[in-house]
Amino acid sequence: MSRYWNSRVKGLDPYIPGEQPRDRKFIKLNTNENPYPPSPRVGEAVRQIFEGDGTGEELRLYSDPACTDLRTAAAAYFGLRPEQIFAGNGSDEALAFAFAAFFESRETPVGAAILFPDISYSFYPVYARLWNVPFTGIPLTADFSINPDDYRQPSAGVIFPNPNAPTGRSLESEAILSLAAYLETRGKVLIVDEAYIAFGGESVVPALDDHPNLLVIQTLSKSASLAGLRVGFALGHPDLIEGLCRIRDSFNSYTLDRLAQAGAAAAMHDTAYYAGINGKIRATRERVSSALGELGFTVIPSQANFIFARPPRISGSVFFSRLRERGILVRRFNKERIADYLRISMGTDGEMDIFLEACGNILREEK
Repeated sequence: MSRYWNSRVKGLDPYIPGEQPRDRKFIKLNTNENPYPPSPRVGEAVRQIFEGDGTGEELRLYSDPACTDLRTAAAAYFGLRPEQIFAGNGSDEALAFAFAAFFESRETPVGAAILFPDISYSFYPVYARLWNVPFTGIPLTADFSINPDDYRQPSAGVIFPNPNAPTGRSLESEAILSLAAYLETRGKVLIVDEAYIAFGGESVVPALDDHPNLLVIQTLSKSASLAGLRVGFALGHPDLIEGLCRIRDSFNSYTLDRLAQAGAAAAMHDTAYYAGINGKIRATRERVSSALGELGFTVIPSQANFIFARPPRISGSVFFSRLRERGILVRRFNKERIADYLRISMGTDGEMDIFLEACGNILREEK
């Protein structure tokens, strides 16, 4: 710990991303990346920047801070107006800005904490501590579901993913919108993190015009195979979007570069391509869930591009290590209630066949 760190830095417990190995070839089922390549239109759009003499002369100029073309493409995709869309450097940036824009810090006597599930995206408590926002984790039910009624209490706002991570369970839009209406009467924001909505569940985006306190976060990292391009969106009432822009422009107005904006806009025009590959992922998820159940795993029903499952007879930490020894990476969270569960991202069918074979071999060896 450096003597030069301020108290804020000293008190942080940063988010730890999934392993990105560089030393050997692994089957990566640990970071929820899409196993299929992005639309060919993405590469074409990026290459166009280097047309002519091939120097990429445009790159000497700053990118459009308002992301006008990208937001126009996103508006057509989501059925919204451009002023209802904030484009950021991945959904994580949009989330970080949302915490800063809509949730009060401890220095402000609001009398209540923000609420989110106790088992959920582990960046939420990191953001809360970064911005000094009081928070309370609301326990999931016994079957790892979110009960919306648990959030009908005094709070400074609510955030949760739908489908939830790392469990993969989803809520019906009717329940979410009812909670949004409850929070609206109390002047509080509801943020719904729809990072995995392309793989199942009901989006609440169509209801945004009816709920001025509802902010929806989405990303192209998973659904559009663009985790390496880093593009995400916040969708909501123009007043909410303006709040995010005020935070961005107090931090860094040029968060999305020219290549990211061009590639992301192209991706949003190729809905047919992504409907095809994400349909394959959903089919793979169902097949693998069934196969794991036959092996004796406890499998949580998932609407995401991953499965949350507990192996039989063997601890989660041991099974995680056995898979890694075989060149297969999954994700494990060393937290109460879920330490024996593994989060398994969906790969190609060939990768998942190798994974299932490894699971069967590990269980036979441990008998």
